Amino acid sequence: MTALGISILLLVIVSSYVIAQASRHEKHLREIPIRVHVNGTRGKSSVTRLIAAGLRAGGVATIAKTTGTKPRFIYTDGSEVPVVRAGKANIIEQVRIVRRAAELGAEVLVVECMAIKPELQSLLEDRIVKSTHAVITNARADHLDEMGPTVTDVAYNLSRTVARNGALFTAERERLPMLCERAAERNCSVNVAIEESITDAQMMGFSYFEHAENVALSLSVCQSLGVDCKTALEGMYESTPDPGALRMFRLEVFGKKITFINAFAINDPDSYIMVWKRMKARVPADARFVTIVTSRSDRAQRAEQLSELIAGELQADLSLVAGEGSRPVIVHAKRNKTFTGIVEDFGDASPADIFERVLAFAATGEVVVYGIGNIVGAGEDIVNYFRSRGKEVVYGNTTRSDN
Repeated sequence: MTALGISILLLVIVSSYVIAQASRHEKHLREIPIRVHVNGTRGKSSVTRLIAAGLRAGGVATIAKTTGTKPRFIYTDGSEVPVVRAGKANIIEQVRIVRRAAELGAEVLVVECMAIKPELQSLLEDRIVKSTHAVITNARADHLDEMGPTVTDVAYNLSRTVARNGALFTAERERLPMLCERAAERNCSVNVAIEESITDAQMMGFSYFEHAENVALSLSVCQSLGVDCKTALEGMYESTPDPGALRMFRLEVFGKKITFINAFAINDPDSYIMVWKRMKARVPADARFVTIVTSRSDRAQRAEQLSELIAGELQADLSLVAGEGSRPVIVHAKRNKTFTGIVEDFGDASPADIFERVLAFAATGEVVVYGIGNIVGAGEDIVNYFRSRGKEVVYGNTTRSDN
């Protein structure tokens, strides 16, 4: 056989394989009647978990997959396992998730969007997930280098996962008109979740600090699929929170009192500020304020945002900057004319070193520590170190040991 003939044969074989795989994937999609694709700047992992928990409580066979702090595959009984990857994350992973969900007889598949680049978001929705129900939690100032440069651009690119001929659920208000326009182009109905519809009493059922916006949005999806509010909420209360969920711990070491707030998994400046304002009501008014900032060298824009925060709205008595990208954060902060605090470089320091510095700072009074930046790597290690030495404050103002 000639070289040309061999090339043609190989092309035919590869093409046949690709067509067969695509056909198999389409079959798996048809076997899952409801597919919920969760996208947005903040709260994707939490909303994915909440929707799945609410549907399970209503007797709906639901499989879920998160992509956040630690990727998880969640079975119909609520148990979960880590998503194992041979290399870096790749959106083709969702093909495997769809296949597994179909094999398990899922009536509903809830998946968190795992793409950031706009073109990959489109590919993920239009070719892989083909959702019946799209969820866009919100649009905030994050990943501006890839989805920006403005927040409006972010919202537009997030809308690439709006379902065709389906339903869109969102808690975004400021850029809602643009989302509605995209939904109209795709013949998709729009459902707007109202945060204020969730009462304080309903939020008290959570053992961790959940956002009313996430609960309202998740409930709207569950109710659209036939699960009533009370039943869905009961399921959500029992669900396992994402590893990056907002949590608070109280520590008392050698008579020194420290409150540690884990907000490392938050992605954007607006959310950091909003969460801090919310949490201030739960910490001593006369306590001194410490920020622990973890930065990554591959997140230059995030580093600049973090520096603006610690020089502005989140300016503390002491700021400790850790991680491989610590220097840019410190340099940017010190250049800011509004910065008057103390900032120290803990770039390659261990969690124990950071803890000792906080402990020394607490010698003159109670301290509140607010952890922001990146949860992956240094952030997770710091959280684990503080958590192992304290008790978690649950939503109802009680505490429980995490040891």
